[in-house]
Amino acid sequence: MKVRLALAAAVASLGLGLAAAEPAVSITPTKAAKSCSSRYTHAVLSWGHKCLAIGQYCKGHADREYHRYRFHCHEQDSRGSYHLTR
Repeated sequence: MKVRLALAAAVASLGLGLAAAEPAVSITPTKAAKSCSSRYTHAVLSWGHKCLAIGQYCKGHADREYHRYRFHCHEQDSRGSYHLTR
């Protein structure tokens, strides 16, 4: 009986010690996965995170996604490539 009581006390103290311990790695979901310099705007697009700036190549079919970040993808150059504008 004393052995069971001692074993139960040891398991209980071990369980309480683990429950009180802080996790080794803290994950914050609100922190951006990618940081951009001040010249760029961080965007979360359907194909991933991207740093946007005026003049960059863009996907014309995804113009609505760029609008969330106040960019437009309507302008084409002489080769037919789309570029971001404000």
